Amino acid sequence: MSRSLVIAKFGGTSVADYAAMANSADVVIANPNVKVVVLSASAGVTNLLVALAEGREYEIRQQHLMKIRTIQDNILNQLPENPQLHQDIDALLANITSLSEAASLATSPALTDELVSHGEIISSRLFVEILKAKGMNSIWFDVRKVMRTDSKFGKATPQIEEIKQLCCAHLKSANFLLPNRETIIVTQGFIGAESSGKTTTLGRGGSDYTAALLGEALDATQIDIWTDVAGIYTTDPRITPTAKRIDEISFAEAAEMATFGAKVLHPATLVPAVRSNIPVFVGSSKAPEKGGTMVYTTNSIKSDLPPFRALALRRKQTLLTLTSLNMLYAQGFLANVFAILAKHNISVDLVTTSEVSIALTIDTTGTNTDGSSLLTQALFEELSTLCHVDVEEDLALIAIIGNNITSTKGVAKEVFGALDDFCIRLCCYGASTHNACFLVKNSDAETIIKLLHQHIFE
Repeated sequence: MSRSLVIAKFGGTSVADYAAMANSADVVIANPNVKVVVLSASAGVTNLLVALAEGREYEIRQQHLMKIRTIQDNILNQLPENPQLHQDIDALLANITSLSEAASLATSPALTDELVSHGEIISSRLFVEILKAKGMNSIWFDVRKVMRTDSKFGKATPQIEEIKQLCCAHLKSANFLLPNRETIIVTQGFIGAESSGKTTTLGRGGSDYTAALLGEALDATQIDIWTDVAGIYTTDPRITPTAKRIDEISFAEAAEMATFGAKVLHPATLVPAVRSNIPVFVGSSKAPEKGGTMVYTTNSIKSDLPPFRALALRRKQTLLTLTSLNMLYAQGFLANVFAILAKHNISVDLVTTSEVSIALTIDTTGTNTDGSSLLTQALFEELSTLCHVDVEEDLALIAIIGNNITSTKGVAKEVFGALDDFCIRLCCYGASTHNACFLVKNSDAETIIKLLHQHIFE
């Protein structure tokens, strides 16, 4: 098998319509090393499918179904006439209708995953035909044959060794992975299957993760993430137009950025790539000629690693302050608190403590929830047996990403000196050499990002 194997993943905006898909197909064709293509659903489709899975009333369901059909038909109708493809897409759309009707009676995480998976299934079927129309030999492959997960519907955990075994059985032995690239395989991101064959999903943004898992299992030499932005920037260019592209970045820096809200990469994407030391390229499918960002191991970075690399913003943060005099000189209080949080499937981001209180942040940008449902009455009732609970919402988390931050003199003065006019609700500094984080009012977040970017990078 050739060592020149690239996995190319295209996000929702890169397959949003026929023109976007055609651009993405040209990107695939331009690189003969691309053997496997991983696709998200067309932009907007997943949101509509999630809404259908919530069991909406008939009129709203019909509106959502019509929007989905319109998106797919606008692509389908620009392809060469193919009655079988029309029948297949109609059958998938009919299945969406049937599943949405079932969800209106009684929904479940398993039903939701089955319904939501149709976005990737349809986009990948259509993309195969676009490649064929451009003269390429391409086949559709159902990723559920190899993407084995556990049965935690909504955010399933991939079973790494099983995935490797299944990829070896279904993909490595196939002639479309040979050096002459007789065939390009097109498959779905985001979805998988548990051991009995039921469809699962990897969580929102999981298409990047799919590409990385396949890259690891197939011994890929590179993973290309194609999106609507030409690389990774010092901050979100939509907030700060003066943001600068980073030509090369380390895995550690990119992972920190993704974890703290940068939307270019899914936070879990880099884990398989780091394990297998596979470089990751991030570029724009709309403008591939503009280049992008290469993500390497630290040892492969040619330039010096700066103390400040980027700013990341994550909204929808909730701050819980837990206070109890029983905490003073007590043993096991923190363990009891975190046991309760774990019992209610709450993941904690930042933590600070004093003699009698704990302040911790909860990220409420969950995959299949509206955020507030993460913090249930049952959770508060159980916590109240240990302590008094205060809740603050409408907050945002700002992370300064860099290198050796805790051992670089003057960092605190340079950062916090620029923020004299703002209230900082919580700060975490020292736990990582790669970040300094603080919590602010959501209404101040963008202004702070612009100010910090100007102060640090400009």
